[in-house]
Amino acid sequence: MQARADASLAPDVDVAVTALSPLDGRYAPKLAALRPIFSEYGFMHRRVQVELTWFERLSDLGLPEFPPLSTAARAHLRRVVRDFAPADAVAIKAIETTTNHDVKAVEYWIRGNTELGVPGAFAGWPELQRASEFVHFACTSEDINNASHALQLQAGRAVLLQGLDAIIERLRGCAHAWAEQPMLSRTHGQTASPTTVGKELANVVARLQTARERIAAVRLLAKMNGAVGNYNAHLSAYPDVDWEAFSREVVETPAPGADTPPEAPIGLGLTFQPYSTQIEPHDYMAELFDAVARSNAILIDLARDVWGYISLGYFKQKLKAGEIGSSTMPHKVNPIDFENAEGNLGLANALLRHLSDKLPISRWQRDLTDSTVLRNMGVALGHTVLAHQSLLTGLGKLELNVAALAADLDAAWEVLAEPIQTVMRRHGVPGAYEKLKAATRGQTVTAEALHALIDALAIAAEDKARLRALTPADYTGLASALARRV
Repeated sequence: MQARADASLAPDVDVAVTALSPLDGRYAPKLAALRPIFSEYGFMHRRVQVELTWFERLSDLGLPEFPPLSTAARAHLRRVVRDFAPADAVAIKAIETTTNHDVKAVEYWIRGNTELGVPGAFAGWPELQRASEFVHFACTSEDINNASHALQLQAGRAVLLQGLDAIIERLRGCAHAWAEQPMLSRTHGQTASPTTVGKELANVVARLQTARERIAAVRLLAKMNGAVGNYNAHLSAYPDVDWEAFSREVVETPAPGADTPPEAPIGLGLTFQPYSTQIEPHDYMAELFDAVARSNAILIDLARDVWGYISLGYFKQKLKAGEIGSSTMPHKVNPIDFENAEGNLGLANALLRHLSDKLPISRWQRDLTDSTVLRNMGVALGHTVLAHQSLLTGLGKLELNVAALAADLDAAWEVLAEPIQTVMRRHGVPGAYEKLKAATRGQTVTAEALHALIDALAIAAEDKARLRALTPADYTGLASALARRV
């Protein structure tokens, strides 16, 4: 009898094997740090934070109908945010089945709704219940959502940078450790002037450091300015309040930490966006996603190069007990970590580039296409974080194959044509390049043949001696110093 694929018919089936996305299935344990941030629960958590921050700060505005909240009430609101749990998100989702509006469901959960039988976060607090009409006061849904997305990206960026930093430090350590190890370069896939293994990794470190700085430098913006960005509703209720200044203060005041006293003013810890339609324009998101995609492109370059060096035998891979490389070829030790990383980085960049291209575009004052797309931020960053982990694993398995590196260099004496013709030029020997081209291009060159050529040159004896002493392994320029310096 054929097994049925409908997991609803088998309650004991592991969710991981029925998940539609591998991020929540096969790779779920590796992405535990992102799930509380970018899941539906994570989005609701940030919405609750934004709603209650706005509500608490409204009480400090001096509105006659909304006196300042007591210290105890403030402490309770912050506990609601701090202790928000998946069960609370489930309760909000239950409300949404009636409202068919996700942000309104959050508002009803906070305030409580007798018609829906929801006790709410304000239950048992008459002080808060009396002021409940100021929950979501003068806000459009996008005021809550755009700030929530920025908070999600703030937390998600921290996770991503942690992984990127670990890769940079691993590569830096390898660059220093292998700074002196000569390696034959290949330009266009052909033998070229030697370098060192450490210097090639130092190149990647330098690129990633720049990419990391650009990711970290993107300011995360939020707006709290109403239905079309003009504070229309705010001014209709309280025309004498400087709503723009107040909104800026709420957005930019730091979010509360574990040691923030209840009486201290709190905010969201973001950067204020003064100009918007109904939605924040998402230009900063495009900038951030482009910056992440740039770092991912560098990592794809790294993954492909290391894959190639493993294929050449420059690196061996440490064996893991019980691991199998092929179902039929027992000898195989495949570079799977670098292949997995490359695949995930490609998926991430496809999504990131769609996000950066689409999100800044919205019809008139808003359309809903951004909402659907934004729910996939965590998918794009999830593939990136997964790739970071694969790269770290792969880099940790690498061992130098010094014998293979040396043999490759010793079989490529033709690369010394460059220093020989350069010294000839210094001494004004006519046709230096052409003479070396005739002697080496497309040919197998031996040390003896090069030495005979050097002996016949009309240059100083000390220069001949210096060139005769040169080997491919010695001809690395400043590579080792550059590698140690990174």
